[in-house]
Amino acid sequence: MTPAARGRRGDRWTDLTPLAAGIVALVALAVYRTTLLPGLGFWDTGEAQTVLPVLGTMHPTGFPALVIIGWLFSIVAKPLGQPAFLMNLLAATCAALAGGGVVMVSRRLRVPLPVGVATGIGFALTPVVWHISGAIDAHALHILLVVALTLALLRWQALVDGRRDHPDDAYRRRGDRAILLAAAIYGVAAANHGLALILAPSVVLFVLAVEPRVLLRPGLIAAAAGTAIGVAAVLYLELPLRAGLLRAPLVYAHPDTWQGFWDVVLARQFQGDVHGLLSDLPAKADALLALATAQFGPLVALVPVALVVTAVRSPRYALFSGTAALVTVTFAGSYVNADITRYYLGPVFFTWTWLAVFAGAVADAVAGLAGDGLAAGPEPVAMRSRRLRAGLPAAIAAVLGVALLVPTAADLDARWRAADQSGDTAAAQWLDEAFGAMDANAVVISWWSYSTPMWYGEDVEGRRTDITIIDDSNAVWDHLGSPAQIIDRYLGSRPVYVIRQLDSDIETLAQQYAIRPVGRPSNLYLVTGRIGTTP
Repeated sequence: MTPAARGRRGDRWTDLTPLAAGIVALVALAVYRTTLLPGLGFWDTGEAQTVLPVLGTMHPTGFPALVIIGWLFSIVAKPLGQPAFLMNLLAATCAALAGGGVVMVSRRLRVPLPVGVATGIGFALTPVVWHISGAIDAHALHILLVVALTLALLRWQALVDGRRDHPDDAYRRRGDRAILLAAAIYGVAAANHGLALILAPSVVLFVLAVEPRVLLRPGLIAAAAGTAIGVAAVLYLELPLRAGLLRAPLVYAHPDTWQGFWDVVLARQFQGDVHGLLSDLPAKADALLALATAQFGPLVALVPVALVVTAVRSPRYALFSGTAALVTVTFAGSYVNADITRYYLGPVFFTWTWLAVFAGAVADAVAGLAGDGLAAGPEPVAMRSRRLRAGLPAAIAAVLGVALLVPTAADLDARWRAADQSGDTAAAQWLDEAFGAMDANAVVISWWSYSTPMWYGEDVEGRRTDITIIDDSNAVWDHLGSPAQIIDRYLGSRPVYVIRQLDSDIETLAQQYAIRPVGRPSNLYLVTGRIGTTP
């Protein structure tokens, strides 16, 4: 059966697809709301909750697409709550929309709607997806953009394939607009997270596989490349503008200078974190299998077969998704920087689409065999059989959709508990204690995890603006020296507090300075003088 014929078989579901996708997104958002972090967070969460509402600049790579979208969301959704909560809600919204988008992608791959719906739900409730929905994170927007890019590319493919029946220029122009839309989405993705850059080879392979003659159209190639680069460049202008001429309250490093801009955009401080892309492959394969099992449960055994079936039924999509997943897991498996499980969001999405195609193939095969059996017999029986056969594919697809969700249902409680941040108020409580404990006009020498909630308190809530917060990143970018040198600069003229990552750091400082804990919070220390001098 040709792809066009298979597509016509799925037309009975076409009108329901957007509605089904919207329902999946709403259901996912409702689930995510039950596990959402209610407010302020530590670490990068606190940074994003501060930077986005004030339209500042973030740590490398700057994430300007996230910053701009977050700023707009904080304005539009302002009646719904405080900025910290709204930023977390933005992450949940992005993840939920991605779940709905998975339904749309599945339908583009000619998967029956019940299977597509199950795939969208399964994706949304995959542990890593559920986790990134709980608090603001660039990866939530990243996976939404990857799903949107995939959907745009599949739409373009359909238009290119359809030109055989519609050779007129109008249809060709529709195809050109579709590929430019995909390029624009890619530009936004590139301005949101660097992971989008490693998708470029897969996109190029897909385009060439769908329409090799595009090489004969340099104008279209230039327009698509220009659109992607132009969109990303315009978004990245946010960094120098908000660090310079239109100075924001919170700016990371110095992206208003040529050197500082590229330090942030190219994430030079993290470039040493990639080690041996092709080294220790057996250990990496074991780790990948363990990760995949944690995400998919027993469905992981079907993944290789599902990819093969996808390659047979949708070879160009298999080329795109397979190479994208391979490149991403190779990079992620070699990147050492905190918890990077979220780097596998793209491969998780692609894997769910392979499982959907596999389930769709099984549904077609079973429906075909059952239909042949029902067609045998006397004419009255055959007439009744035709009525039964009309509803048989939908019934089989529904059964297979339910089957895809069995591992998710069996593990639902554990996944909910792992994702649940609804009772986490630790950062807000810590901030109240820290601000309450510090004297007026104090200087606090902090490190990232605790600096970010204090920035939120100052720059978003307008609290304790008399305090100067010096993070370790400030010390590096502004050449302020070691913690001891910073203490010496302020000691005697302003109250000086320190927050260090390790107890050993406090012990080292205590060899030079008289330091005492303030009590609550337990990691905040007051420097009262130098050793051997009177406080």
